Amino acid sequence: MIKINLLPVKKKKKAKPLPTFLIVAVGVVIVSIAVMFYLNYFFQSRLASRQAQVTENERKLEELANKIKAVDDYEKRNAEYRKRKDIIEQLGKNTAAPVRILDEISTLLPVGVWLTSMNITADSINLKCSAFSNTDVVNFVNNLKGSKILADVYLQESVQAQQGGFTIYNFGITCKVKI
Repeated sequence: MIKINLLPVKKKKKAKPLPTFLIVAVGVVIVSIAVMFYLNYFFQSRLASRQAQVTENERKLEELANKIKAVDDYEKRNAEYRKRKDIIEQLGKNTAAPVRILDEISTLLPVGVWLTSMNITADSINLKCSAFSNTDVVNFVNNLKGSKILADVYLQESVQAQQGGFTIYNFGITCKVKI
């Protein structure tokens, strides 16, 4: 027996193929989105690393600024120390010099001459003295001229005066200090 199917058969419709431009456009969009996500990730990571580097550099700058401040403070303290040291050394020299000068003058002072005042400036000395005779004055000036620490001895004036019934000579001498 032969069977014949008289019922219409449903034919499957063939699916229309997608146009190639649509497939290419979707592919380009997907690739573009992937590239954009990759570039976003790449630049965000670079930005984060640069910000971390900037933060680290700022921290280092603060440390270096603190070290520079410490060095500046040290230099200021060192300069102040040197000034104080120089002042102390100068005071030591200045205290020793008048003692040496006074010792030298007292050694050279002949009998009959006495010192009434002495003024020491930076490098010169002014002496006011009295003596019993002009010979004592000349001897004292000659003794000062022979001194190792005094130079340029100059007799400024010699004035005869009466004091307590005695004749005395008041005189002034200037000289320079070699030390």
